[in-house]
Formats: sequence, structure tokens, C-alpha cells
Amino acid sequence: MAFTRATGKHRRPSAMSRKSANIAGIATLATAGVVGTLASPALAAENAAPAAASVEDTGITQAIVIGDSLADRIDAQAAAQQHAADKARAIAEAKRKAEAKAKEEREARERAAREAERKRLNSFVAPIEGSYVSTGYKTGGSIWSSGSHTGIDFHAGMGTSVHAVGLGTVVEAGYGGAYGNNIVIRMNDGTYTQYGHLSSIGVSVGQRVEPGQQIGLSGNTGNTTGPHLHFEARTGEGYGSDIDPIAYLRSHGVTI
Repeated sequence: MAFTRATGKHRRPSAMSRKSANIAGIATLATAGVVGTLASPALAAENAAPAAASVEDTGITQAIVIGDSLADRIDAQAAAQQHAADKARAIAEAKRKAEAKAKEEREARERAAREAERKRLNSFVAPIEGSYVSTGYKTGGSIWSSGSHTGIDFHAGMGTSVHAVGLGTVVEAGYGGAYGNNIVIRMNDGTYTQYGHLSSIGVSVGQRVEPGQQIGLSGNTGNTTGPHLHFEARTGEGYGSDIDPIAYLRSHGVTI
């Protein structure tokens, strides 16, 4: 009797079906990571290299390295910028301090110069440098119309430089009778000084003079017996208001 195999679930799969199933199974096992144990050594070796490359190609390790490097560069850049900013501030602060010190020193020099100038302008000097008094104040004699000397005489040859004894303004400059060529100066403190018998006058009325400034040259003009300088100190501009010239000069620090 011939047997006829029933169709249905008991029919043996065809060769093509088996091959397809094997391929699918291998793919599944490869996905599960066990293909290396089932495949031949050659297949395992062949598949191993692409697998390693696949891991590197994911970029995970590279992303971490690149990220750290970028962070380091950012930190380094920030640190460099901070250093530059600190250096700029230090330079600016040093410059500010240097300028402040220079200004302070300049102001100190200016104050010292002003003070020195103030002292100089408020100082007094002798009308003739290195001279001496040859005729004293109130010396009597017929040579003077008042009967006595209203000033003092400083020894001086012709053409000796005559100086203003202090700061003041010229109120008279010209011929003054018995005084010959004379100069009268209103001093800064309100007193007056007179310089007589001059051979030459070097200032004019209204001119401001300073201590030690040359105002003329000694001579022999007017009522005199020889070249010298007649010097008077007065409380007023005109004749008759004289005061002791030696005491006057000494009170202003001049050694006579």
C-alpha cells in the first residue's frame, strides 16, 4: 500500500526555508553578542574587526576627550584674560600712584617756591652792599638846614650800585634840591625810604621794586661834600617825617 503524506504542519521545511531560518537565527545570535561562539574562527575574526571599529565609530570616547580639551582651553583662556585684567589694573594703579606722587612733589615744590618768594619779598637788605655808615642819624652841624642829620650816610664811591631796601612803589624819582638826584619809595608796610645824592636814577614813578633791586648809582649831586649815599626812613612821603634809619633797618632784619 502506498502511503500518502498529509499536507500541513508535519511537512518537512524545504531547503530554502531552512537556509532562511538559519540566517535569521545567526542574525539574532549576533545581535545577542554570541555569534563569535557559533561562527567559525574565520567568521569570528572577520566580524571582530568591524565590531571594534563600530565601538570606536560611536564617537562616545572622542566626545569626552574633545569636551575635556575644550573645557581646558576655555579655562586657560579665562585665566589668561583674568591675568591680563589683573596686570592692567596693577599697571593703572602704579601709574595712578606715580602721578599722585609726582603731583604731590610738584605741589610741595610750588609751595616751597611760593614761601621762599614770600620771604624774599618781605625781606629787607642794606641799600649798598658791604658798606658802612659814615655819618650817623641826628649828627649835628651847620651843613644841614635843620641843624642835624635827618638820615644816615653810607660810604660809597661814584657809581656804586644802590638797591631798594624792600618791596615798594616809587613815588618820587628826580632832582630833590639839597638831596640832589633822589628816589623816594613807599614801602609795602606803609613807611617810606629815601635815597639821595645819586649820579644816576634807574627807576620811574609808579614802578614797583623788590628787595635788592638796583634803582640807581651813588654820586655827588645836591648839597654834599663828596660822593656817598644819603638814606632816610620816614613815616610820610615828605621831609620832616624822618625816623631812625638804623633802628628801622635792624627791625627788618638788616645788620648795620
